[in-house]
Amino acid sequence: MTSLRNNPEAQKTSEDLALDAARESILNVGWSRTTLTEIARRAGLSRMTLYRRWPEMNALLGDLMTREWASLVDLGPRSANHRERLVAGIVGTVRALRGNELFNRIVELDPEMLLPYLLRRAGRSQELVLELLVSEIRAGQEAGEIREGDPALLARSLLLASHGFTLSVQTMTSESSDDAAFDHELTQLVERYLAP
Repeated sequence: MTSLRNNPEAQKTSEDLALDAARESILNVGWSRTTLTEIARRAGLSRMTLYRRWPEMNALLGDLMTREWASLVDLGPRSANHRERLVAGIVGTVRALRGNELFNRIVELDPEMLLPYLLRRAGRSQELVLELLVSEIRAGQEAGEIREGDPALLARSLLLASHGFTLSVQTMTSESSDDAAFDHELTQLVERYLAP
């Protein structure tokens, strides 16, 4: 018999199980073909448990995307100065998002699910990233490692630039420019934008 203490599945909450099941279903059939009934079945939960937590599918998708994208955010090595951390963190996070299987599946099958976060409002994961960026920019300005300017505006501008390198890079790749080449250009862009 498996010990509950050493079984990670046994320690998962019903929310974790539902989000894991939603992720699995999106990877298999896409978001538009995923239902709460299917998620409940995959998670081994009742539909009512899901309906109480997520009265509609978009709320569940929001929680799933927040969990998934937030897990990819990394501001780089603590040993680096603030500007170097931001450059490494932004480029690394963009690369991680482009390589994330859930992100790619949504872009491939249900790209319209991302439009509200690009055209109407920031999502929770974007707000989390902005908070981290603002904090690091302020610290870098105080250390003289990042140029002066409104930290919130600088952070929002960096996030806007990152959107293009994350979502649209495949529209610009060619035989002479691949993801690595664009990562290099994003590195240059962020480094020079933040330099004092």
